[in-house]
Amino acid sequence: MAIGRLIAVALIAVLGSSPAQASERVDVNASRVQLAVNAGGRALVTYRARGRTYHLLVWGALNALSPSQTVRQVHFRFDWSGGWKTSHRLVWKHFRNRCGKYDGPDLVYLVAACKAPDGSYWALQGWQPYLPHRGYPPWEARQTESELHVSHWTGPLAKLEAYTDWAFNGQAHDLFGRLTYLGNPVYGFGIGKNGAPNDRYGRSLYIDTFDSAYGPGWKRETSISFRRGSGAFCYSFWPTHDNTLPGYPNNPRPAGNGKRYRITVEGPGVTPDLQWEGAGLHDFDPNSRADVDYEKRMDELFMQFLGNDTFCPTQR
Repeated sequence: MAIGRLIAVALIAVLGSSPAQASERVDVNASRVQLAVNAGGRALVTYRARGRTYHLLVWGALNALSPSQTVRQVHFRFDWSGGWKTSHRLVWKHFRNRCGKYDGPDLVYLVAACKAPDGSYWALQGWQPYLPHRGYPPWEARQTESELHVSHWTGPLAKLEAYTDWAFNGQAHDLFGRLTYLGNPVYGFGIGKNGAPNDRYGRSLYIDTFDSAYGPGWKRETSISFRRGSGAFCYSFWPTHDNTLPGYPNNPRPAGNGKRYRITVEGPGVTPDLQWEGAGLHDFDPNSRADVDYEKRMDELFMQFLGNDTFCPTQR
């Protein structure tokens, strides 16, 4: 399978500098975070940020809907006044926590989680979506910010599938996969000027590479969006020149393929954020029967996910 070089560059140019657009973001750089849920199904998130303490009430959303252009995606109601704005009293001062021990699925970047009296789960996760791409070290404070996300769900989480592959007859390494929720693809209906989804259905994926040409350890490679209709994605690793990324140094960068990869995704609707991690591939050997067979299997899977897509064509 081969994903066009021009397409790979276009992905970098359009989406490389996109910030996170998590619809259920609480705040950034939060500390002393606490989670409570009362018998009425409202959550209280207490935390410190920018030198003050916040008492945030959260309610009104559960799980996620399948993509629709006529029905709005579920989303929370937030009251940062601790109840004064919506109830004209400081609800947080008399908030009675009824949330029990968390016994749900394992979550990445977990800050706090609990099981509500109705059996639903609430969770808080914190991670860094703004890290510079192409393996650059941060040069602005904003790039190191950690976002705090809140989620509320029942039943299974979304499913993130990802596969390693080679492109252009083995000239490049690549990744492809898809995001589904309850068997349905997850995608949005538009992309904003910053390259991020511009509606509550759309989701971005953040690709990190480990022990690559960028240096030892984990480095951010890029962020892209899932394809409309299929909920799939494709990305190939090529040497780049960073004048395609606004605000980046005008330096050539090597291909970022690494020993391992991880992909972090904001959950659809108000479901938790997800992560996939897997081993990278060696360079393709056309004389290896194992490599040729593996490539054939990945070609078939790629076509299942993206065969009807106009943005990720294949060349054999």
